[in-house]
Amino acid sequence: MAVQKEEKIKKLCEAVVAGDREAAIKVANEIIEGGLDIIDAIEKGLMIGAKEVGDKFDKMEIFLPELMMAADAMQAALNVLLPKIPKGEVPRKGVVVSGTVKGDIHDIGKNILVAMLRANGFEVHDLGVDVPTSKFIDEAEKVGADIITLSALMASTLGGQKDVIDYLKAMGKRDKFIVMVGGGPTTKEWADEIGADGYAETASEAVKLALELIEKKKRRG
Repeated sequence: MAVQKEEKIKKLCEAVVAGDREAAIKVANEIIEGGLDIIDAIEKGLMIGAKEVGDKFDKMEIFLPELMMAADAMQAALNVLLPKIPKGEVPRKGVVVSGTVKGDIHDIGKNILVAMLRANGFEVHDLGVDVPTSKFIDEAEKVGADIITLSALMASTLGGQKDVIDYLKAMGKRDKFIVMVGGGPTTKEWADEIGADGYAETASEAVKLALELIEKKKRRG
């Protein structure tokens, strides 16, 4: 079973890198039929594949058409896998506003995080991609959010995460919201430098961190 699992996850990764939509859908369905861990498949198959594609694009080993084909293959597999993440009966843990920062149109990582937060009992307001700085704060105020999550998938848009935190500070509202950052080029060092409350490398780590930060906030409040 372990060998079969590793083989399927590897095939899923390869389908993304090859930009092969049909293969990605086929393997995703095989993963579900085989009763394999869906979150594992997403994080060790799709996300690793996406990282590899991103690295190749940064090094100019592939170009925009290949990048778009890979994104399409990944989204197609996600459409099969995400609805199958077990939801369970979980009480509401908190309210999250999530989006990809201004200038960035990538949504795969953000979509996975949103789905997993919802599966773990969070109410999530998904603002989509290329979100203006002020929109994050306006929405967080409107829905009474506990957490704002800021995704950036390109090094050139990382500054958008800092802009949101700086905006909150300028408005005197920084302590009102937990701010979490993530995405390919994001690091813990960057999160510390801009004054974010947390950073996670994977969606499942982000969910754990969100739960911890909510608990800390409740104890303080």
